Amino acid sequence: MSSNVTAYIAGAPQAARAHLRTFRRIVREAAPKAEEKMSYGMPYYSYHGRLAYFAYFRDHVSLFAMPPLAAYRKQLGKHLTGASTIRFSFDERLPIGLLRKIVKARAKRNEGRV
Repeated sequence: MSSNVTAYIAGAPQAARAHLRTFRRIVREAAPKAEEKMSYGMPYYSYHGRLAYFAYFRDHVSLFAMPPLAAYRKQLGKHLTGASTIRFSFDERLPIGLLRKIVKARAKRNEGRV
């Protein structure tokens, strides 16, 4: 695990930390061989190419799961705010199973590109 990612989470607002730790756990469980580092000032995971990023903002957290996410549009609803951006307010419950499924699908897709 990257100490820089640990420091990033520790430096986040208290309201964001639980979600950030959950994002980290989801990615590491869904793609255990992914490399964890910082990129663009955010935690970044690489596995046969770009896999995922996550970040905190003033009033929300986002998981940036590499596209395509169109297949999950209905399940993500209001949380899907761009081609690869999934946004949650600090007080929302995360759909852990769905997020894990998305990361696993991207990891599998990346494996096929090798």
